[in-house]
Amino acid sequence: MLYREALGAALRTRRLEQGRTLQDVATAAAVSTPYLSEIERGRKDASSEVVVTIADALRTRLDALMFDIADRFETAAARIVVELPLAEDALADATITPLRPTADPQLLAA
Repeated sequence: MLYREALGAALRTRRLEQGRTLQDVATAAAVSTPYLSEIERGRKDASSEVVVTIADALRTRLDALMFDIADRFETAAARIVVELPLAEDALADATITPLRPTADPQLLAA
């Protein structure tokens, strides 16, 4: 997970919880609606100044937003840790085959 994806998800969640539109929040934050949409979808990086203005427009504290982002990373990391033993089991059962057949020692001696 990228920071911009976690930020976008946190912003979108807050906006939807408030029942507000992209246009309403974009206007309040003095950013374009398409730009806010790209930020929410995790496709654009937002400067710290823009993040602060969007958080203000959503009437949310910046520290609360950052804790939400940290929780999203923690959840994503927990999913990876749970999946790792399965991957290790698959590797343990795998057979390694050479990329090319080994040479016959009798042919090498001739």
